[in-house]
Amino acid sequence: MFEDDENFDKEILSGAKGEYDIEENILRPKTMEEYVGQDKVKENLAVYMAAAKSRGEALDHVLLYGPPGLGKTTLAHIIAGTMGTQIKVTSGPAIERAGDLAAILTNLNEGDVLFIDEIHRLNHQVEEILYSAMEDYALDIIVGKGPSARNIRFSLKRFTLIGATTRAGMLSSPLRDRFGIICRLEMYSPEELKEIVTRSARTLGISIEEEGAYEIARRSRGTPRIANRLLKRVRDFSAVMGSAAVSRTDADKALRRMGIDALGLDETDRNLMRALIEKFNGGPAGLETLAATTGEDVGTIEDIYEPYLLQLGFIARTPRGRVCLRRGYEHMGAKMPESLKRQMNLFDLGDE
Repeated sequence: MFEDDENFDKEILSGAKGEYDIEENILRPKTMEEYVGQDKVKENLAVYMAAAKSRGEALDHVLLYGPPGLGKTTLAHIIAGTMGTQIKVTSGPAIERAGDLAAILTNLNEGDVLFIDEIHRLNHQVEEILYSAMEDYALDIIVGKGPSARNIRFSLKRFTLIGATTRAGMLSSPLRDRFGIICRLEMYSPEELKEIVTRSARTLGISIEEEGAYEIARRSRGTPRIANRLLKRVRDFSAVMGSAAVSRTDADKALRRMGIDALGLDETDRNLMRALIEKFNGGPAGLETLAATTGEDVGTIEDIYEPYLLQLGFIARTPRGRVCLRRGYEHMGAKMPESLKRQMNLFDLGDE
């Protein structure tokens, strides 16, 4: 019923999320020692993997969650490499039918890792197949309909499911509870990102000064993916300007040309702040209203732009909507209305 179909594997597994470019794969660390940051997560995973290997068992199922671009996919590959097993990569939206997931599961070998990115977007019927697969390593298939329907159980080889999500709250409780290891990935510090930028520059053959690496790092929103992207764009500017090595001045000029300010805010961030300040008098403004005003998607604002603005203390979420805080006004060079100050005190948002 679930024969190994090469075309199926290529479509569902490798083509699920989109092909990564060559440079992206080159920059990915291959071992825990090369993986920068997330020290607590790495230390705990090292213990879990060592214990599983000593018992000769597959690692328990792992859920990795946190903002996008922090290295969840990279960590999944490192786990598979450390355990000495193969990894099959797919994503929640790519698995459209229960049969698709069944075909993947029945083709896994003992100890293999199945990595599902955006696991919160799994179809409900597909998710139900996972329950028995994760818990009992079995696949329950209903054959027929009505009174003649019968259940057939297929045994699966023991495997490790690694799920990655930016929205752990959207996972159903039955699915979330079946993960034995749950790890939250935190935003990176500028020092950690500087180490990543320096390593990536060395890998790509880019000559960069320490201050230049730090300038890119501190404007990368605490995200390695953004740091690597900015490094490659700064490299382009530096090559055209004929610089021997990327200096702090070179990095600053290039980043400003790209519209990225000293705190890492880009034009979309500033548009959101301007909309709150100029069109809604500092707020409160609903998320959908902000999205319609700025022309951005609600999900894009909520997942990509809003978390960093919240982290900087530029905006706040209130029961009535988003409001711009004192630091946001200061960064945008605007004066906060007295009415908004009183409103923030009412919601205890702080106006020190």
